[in-house]
Amino acid sequence: MTIQWYPGHMAKARRQVVEKLKLIDVVIEIVDARIPVSSRNPMVDELTSHKPRLVLLNKADLADPSITKEWVAYFEKENWATLIIDAQRGKGIKDVPLKVMEQAKPLLDKFRSKGINPRAIRAMILGIPNVGKSTVINRLANKRITNIGDKPGVTKRQQWIKVGKEMELLDTPGILWPKFEDQDVGFRLAITGAIKEEIFDFQETMVFLLSYLKDEYPNLLKERYDLTELTEDVVDLFDAIGKRRGCLVPGGHVDYDRVAEIVFRDFRQGKLGNISLERPNK
Repeated sequence: MTIQWYPGHMAKARRQVVEKLKLIDVVIEIVDARIPVSSRNPMVDELTSHKPRLVLLNKADLADPSITKEWVAYFEKENWATLIIDAQRGKGIKDVPLKVMEQAKPLLDKFRSKGINPRAIRAMILGIPNVGKSTVINRLANKRITNIGDKPGVTKRQQWIKVGKEMELLDTPGILWPKFEDQDVGFRLAITGAIKEEIFDFQETMVFLLSYLKDEYPNLLKERYDLTELTEDVVDLFDAIGKRRGCLVPGGHVDYDRVAEIVFRDFRQGKLGNISLERPNK
């Protein structure tokens, strides 16, 4: 299966990001803590390499905390400031403005050295669809500014948002890239909600997820579906889960579509436990 999704508004958003960058002091990049590299648009590095950056590891409540710490160390080696946040519950959000001001310190010092009262710092928020940008912005502004949805592509235009007197945010639509060179990236994005469900195959995507969970989180898989052992064959794993959950069709055969749907929803809702789908240098 090949997963690609690059609607026309994303190409337009890319052009708008380039146009607005000359106004921006700090780039805030939001990634999914479960897939910090797969949820990073490689075009962001290309477009914003000359700007100070703050990386927000969002949805940390769903990720494996030990692996999230590894990611913090990884990004800090790249000299990018990093924060672990859970925007849905507001955890870590109060530290974002402080970190942004730290990144903007050279600019503020430059203003003061010239006897100029510093203006509000302008930050651009970037991230792929459904990574939590709107929730972060609403938390920072302390009111509902942008629409929130559990579907990719909710934000369709840019807008400036005031955060206190010291910072202004430029929200941007989520931007994916035209082609995923590594199809595993496409699977991870589909599993975590960055790609519309209508355009990927549930069964094939869940084969990828179950194979990963079997190798990396076998105990969580056993506990959730009341399994005593896990076989190497993923089809057998589908059968075992299907029988435990009563996903049977006439003749006693397992309905694989229903099994895939159950595993998918359980993962999305955090019912399988704290899981990261990738780790640094692996």
